[in-house]
Amino acid sequence: MQAIIKAKKIGGSIGVIIPKEIVEKEHIKPEDTLQIKVERKDNLNSLWGILKDIKTPAQKIMDIVDEGEDVG
Repeated sequence: MQAIIKAKKIGGSIGVIIPKEIVEKEHIKPEDTLQIKVERKDNLNSLWGILKDIKTPAQKIMDIVDEGEDVG
């Protein structure tokens, strides 16, 4: 089962909260040993620095996307 969750600062560590639905479905109890896969989801805010040098106006980019033109 998968979920997208936010990491939270807990003391000097980073922790995550497992959603109730997953806890119930997987019958997770305190002190259970779990195996997790950590995969960072991209945050659109990280693109801000990359996009600042684009000289094409935003409206032109939106028009290109709407028309389905090949921008390559």
